[in-house]
Amino acid sequence: MKIYSPHIDKRLLVGILLTGMVIFLITAAFYWQPIAALAQTTIDNLQDKLYLPIVLQNNDSPTPPPILGDYVVIGWNDLGMHCYNRDFSDLAVLPPYNTLWAQVILRGDPPKIITDTVNVSFNFPNNTYSVGKSNFWDYDLALFGVDLPDNIGLTGTGLAGWMDREGDHFVAEGIPLTEYNDNDHTTRVPYQLADLVVNDLNGAELTRNRVVAPVSTEMRCDECHSDNGPGNEGIATGIVEQNILTKHDDENMDEYPPGHKNPLMNRRPVLCAECHASNALAAPGVAGIPNLSEAVHDKHKERVPTTTDGCYKCHPGPQTQCLRDVMSGSYNMQCSDCHGNMEQVSNNPNPWLNEPRCDTCHDEAGYEQDHALYRLSKGHGGIYCEACHDSTHAVAPSTRPEDGIKFTNLQGHNGELDTCTVCHLTDPSTGGPHK
Repeated sequence: MKIYSPHIDKRLLVGILLTGMVIFLITAAFYWQPIAALAQTTIDNLQDKLYLPIVLQNNDSPTPPPILGDYVVIGWNDLGMHCYNRDFSDLAVLPPYNTLWAQVILRGDPPKIITDTVNVSFNFPNNTYSVGKSNFWDYDLALFGVDLPDNIGLTGTGLAGWMDREGDHFVAEGIPLTEYNDNDHTTRVPYQLADLVVNDLNGAELTRNRVVAPVSTEMRCDECHSDNGPGNEGIATGIVEQNILTKHDDENMDEYPPGHKNPLMNRRPVLCAECHASNALAAPGVAGIPNLSEAVHDKHKERVPTTTDGCYKCHPGPQTQCLRDVMSGSYNMQCSDCHGNMEQVSNNPNPWLNEPRCDTCHDEAGYEQDHALYRLSKGHGGIYCEACHDSTHAVAPSTRPEDGIKFTNLQGHNGELDTCTVCHLTDPSTGGPHK
């Protein structure tokens, strides 16, 4: 006997379906209330242990904000991008060196910045070592005069550990991070993710968050300095870095200062900051020699266009796209809109320490920087500008989804930290970060 036949009356089938739906709805209504109560009890019991926000969605109400405990941690990278040399056997501009900052807030009315009763640690779940991903540790002694332990950077910081207390914040300075995950040493992952974990002094976890530590080796010197490249005719060592050193010797060796008369090609590996002052490395250089930023930008100002694509010839880069902030993403601002053209950059007397100010354009009351550098400026309640607005070059909302993770964890949506109850228990009736 056939169970289904195309000749069965369609009205009968509709009746059967409607009857089944009614039975389902009655059963669901009977069981839903205790199930919902159990789910809420489970959430309440776990709220102090949650990391990523719980999202319970239905079509009748908006997504609720994340469940927050007594503490929140806000973390960020100081510069929005750190770059380092992929290969240190010939020359070095910058070593593996990343820096994370964090502030811990005790939520309340008013909230308080906490440092002395908590500890903050950092780690990279997918990036736990650097030796084998970079040859920096093969040349650290020749370049920097120190023989570092494996996976330890120039400041003594590793890839996991406790952050240092620095007054009103915590910092991990000089993390020797690479752009390669543990399971793949060839695919660049420039927006690395770090977990920041807050513990009380007895070791109990209070809260945590996940932040970006950006890092890249994408410096495209090869576009000009490959064998017989443009402006590099007649030089073909087979190695881009050696082509650069050869050209430097050809054009500048008669100006080398005392103690540095030998060709650079005979002194490899060469640290550029040995002669050219670099505030990034706190290296004073040699008197009478232009600082590294001036030397590079002045030398290339007639060869590289003053556009973001031009800047990506040296700064990370066409794939990395380190300029990813809201101004570039939403308003098409270029690097030069803040930094000026190549000649202006070359004339900066104190690069890294004398940079564009946000309040040059954002000059209305309430937006004044209290420090010459945005990355060191503080505002509302002693919170750093970068804590709410994110890092230089990555001002929220960034074009990279990784940058938005920490904001979503705190307030349920991406973009600058604009939800008062992340730190306050109740919405303040007056005031605000920018008056």
